[in-house]
Amino acid sequence: MATKKSGGASKNGRDSNPKYLGIKITPGASATVGQILVRQRGTDILPGKGVGIGKDDTLFALKDGKVTLSYKRKTHFDNKVLRKKVVSVV
Repeated sequence: MATKKSGGASKNGRDSNPKYLGIKITPGASATVGQILVRQRGTDILPGKGVGIGKDDTLFALKDGKVTLSYKRKTHFDNKVLRKKVVSVV
């Protein structure tokens, strides 16, 4: 009997590193220029005034101020009306 499973026999013996996604600065808190507000995959949360978006959909502050969260009605491609979150720095 082998005490270790051989490398070829194990099909699920790997795991990816955690990505630490989510809201980094909560609404109501203050943010400075360049601070990351939200890390996300896709645009679950949209950028508002004073917020930029990176190539990996990360939202970051473009100016100093207070972080606010609001909602926006957007029409989807199939004419469904969706409520999207919008983060702004005021």
